Amino acid sequence: MAIFKRQNSTTVPAPFSYSTSQSWDGNDGKWSTFIVRVGTPPQDFRVLPSTAGQETWVPNPEGCTPSDPSDCGSSRGVQEFNGQQGTGFLTNESSSWQALGVYDLAFEQNLNYETNVTYDGQGLYGFDTVGLQVENSGGLTLNHQIVAGIALKQFYLGLFGLGIKPANFTSFSNPQPAFLPSAVSQNLIPSQSWGYTAGAPYRLQQVDGSLTLGGYDASRFEQSNITFPFGPDDSRSLVVNVLSILAESTLSGTANMMSETILSFIDSSIPEIWLPQDACDQFASHFGLQYDPQTDRYLVNNTIHSQLKTLNPTVTFRLAVDPLGSSFQDIILPYAAFDLQASYPIYENATNYFPIRRAANNTQYTIGRTFLQEAYVITDYDRQQFSVNQASFPDSGTMPPQHIVAIHPPGFGGNNGTSNSNSSSGLSGGAIGGIVVGAVVGVALIAGLIFFFLRRNRKSKKAAELDGTQPDKPHDTAALGQPAPGFFAQDNKSQGSELMSDPRHEMPSPGPVYEADGTAKRNTHEMSGQSSPRGVIPELYSDTNPRAELEAGNKAGRSINPNDHFYELPGDGVSRFGGSAPTSPGLGESAGGSPRLGRSPSRSPHLSPTYGSQSSGTARSPSPLGPSVRR
Repeated sequence: MAIFKRQNSTTVPAPFSYSTSQSWDGNDGKWSTFIVRVGTPPQDFRVLPSTAGQETWVPNPEGCTPSDPSDCGSSRGVQEFNGQQGTGFLTNESSSWQALGVYDLAFEQNLNYETNVTYDGQGLYGFDTVGLQVENSGGLTLNHQIVAGIALKQFYLGLFGLGIKPANFTSFSNPQPAFLPSAVSQNLIPSQSWGYTAGAPYRLQQVDGSLTLGGYDASRFEQSNITFPFGPDDSRSLVVNVLSILAESTLSGTANMMSETILSFIDSSIPEIWLPQDACDQFASHFGLQYDPQTDRYLVNNTIHSQLKTLNPTVTFRLAVDPLGSSFQDIILPYAAFDLQASYPIYENATNYFPIRRAANNTQYTIGRTFLQEAYVITDYDRQQFSVNQASFPDSGTMPPQHIVAIHPPGFGGNNGTSNSNSSSGLSGGAIGGIVVGAVVGVALIAGLIFFFLRRNRKSKKAAELDGTQPDKPHDTAALGQPAPGFFAQDNKSQGSELMSDPRHEMPSPGPVYEADGTAKRNTHEMSGQSSPRGVIPELYSDTNPRAELEAGNKAGRSINPNDHFYELPGDGVSRFGGSAPTSPGLGESAGGSPRLGRSPSRSPHLSPTYGSQSSGTARSPSPLGPSVRR
């Protein structure tokens, strides 16, 4: 994942508590929505949070046709603009819009197999300013964000993506960050994390949804002790093992709807819960449901609907970290959570339906936002983990005040990376001053120690030169990642000096140097680059047989072949001394030389958006406006 530098390292931002629109929207149920502002001047839309996406989607005017009801725009969450009710995002009215073209949405593609209702389609993509909440309400605003205008009615309302993966358009070299990491990089929220529950219109006097960026609202759930790791597919990170689905007080009593454990993906973008067909058959039997093959949905007739409301069954999802269920979390849903109505364009008139769907295979097992009415999910991208908690609704009839808790990135030093954000979120002036003073003193002490040891080492070497001896521990430049002394004789440009020292020179030596016995003489060579006949520098007081450095590969005592080539250890670039060297990627790099920052996404290479690390993934290619957009 991408790493961004904070603009102001002395101020710790507070989490952002994203206020709802206070409206309940949707054609597949009533859902608590949130306001996003797009463009300059801003155009407002009521959208749903998407735990699986990372882009901002808003309705396109082409999604409302003359054959649609007159309230098409309003029912899709489009607010009034310039005093008139709109039908979608007017790109020509935004001075900050930068068009990219029409691209495939490439979203929830697993749900496209063998179903007659698809979540695939195309969108008009571009960059624009995106703000959260209505203007001048204290919401976050970011420029140059990815925006898609969608006409596809399967996503009847717009979506605000909570993911962090960047998108590439036609090229890998220019990844575009998502909203959440952009907010972190601009020091607007403390971390790449969020807490969300969908809200429950059937609880109390309609309990709105709750969304916090950079933390969570501890007043909205009963804390779980179970933490789930991210799944291996970074396009489906929030996966859980569903051990059982226990239905109680049904038309035929108590029964487990599941015959085996399944691995399911949590995605608030869609309303339904996708299950194996035998599980759907169990629900149909115990809840009196009727399957509609035209829409692939389960309907509830008026008689059964009345009976179920009287019985008020409960459905308990047992979720586990592993298939064996060594640690698990129960989430209980009342029948009211499943008591939904589908309307246009799914059905001409509002129709009672039960939000389960038949999965064609195990890649389609998905838990939609029906579940999130009674669950609170906390996701921490920095730690690659999440939790699923039981949403809480007090018996008193009044929701408690918010209790916002910040999630800080690893290494911050808080209590498990969290802190209470109801108090001041920044460091005090005294604390900052103390930190600065301590840092200055520490740096001064370290610098003094370094200077002391270097000065003593230099004096020892000078004394050795004057009295003809060497220090006990000679300086080994190779140990510091520099070429060994013998290499300098072959490269006049590669000269080095000690840290914090003046240039050094040999003592004046007009003639040959003799060994201690005074009989044999041998030539010496300056360190300035005059090469010896064999390209190496013999040490003083030694025989003429040159020795190999450890990294040269020769055994101790063997002579150096003048044709040997010497190389540094593999790194970003290989210095060459005496020959050409093959290049090799640096540590932590891929074979192509690019840092490996994340997993490669599983995306179609044709006409598809890609989300993944900044150096990997499949680029999008533009496509003509298809029939799924032009309606």
